[in-house]
Amino acid sequence: MAITQRQKTLVVESFAKVEQISDVAATIFYKKLFEYDPSLKKLFKHDIKSQGRKLMSALKLAVSSLNDLEALVPVLQKMAVKHVDYGVKAEDYTPVGNALLFALAQGLGDAFTNELKQAWIAIYKTIATVMRQAAYPSFNPNTFRNTKNYVH
Repeated sequence: MAITQRQKTLVVESFAKVEQISDVAATIFYKKLFEYDPSLKKLFKHDIKSQGRKLMSALKLAVSSLNDLEALVPVLQKMAVKHVDYGVKAEDYTPVGNALLFALAQGLGDAFTNELKQAWIAIYKTIATVMRQAAYPSFNPNTFRNTKNYVH
């Protein structure tokens, strides 16, 4: 899926607003993530507030690199391999995406339009695909079927 310049712009502009409420957004994200899939809680052995800061830092890096995806890919690949060591599975990326969309919707309120939602989905699917392919060499986005679809 190609990411348009408009989608990149929308995501960058909206993330600037999310950054202002990053602690709240991270709290919403993890609360919803564990509602979607309680089994994921065991992957987070450290303070969740600290983990929230790491999440926001990773999102900031990804969002700020949208105009240079070639430079972002190796960073995402390295991060993905590290996440395998933590116990992350290919199917875990879907509830993460869903929780992210939920947190964005809550944090941005009416500003989270359908166009913005579709932009974030495009960006997240691209990131998740790069990470899954790096972490799971046999992963094929064209044949991957996950029972947990995007719900937001």
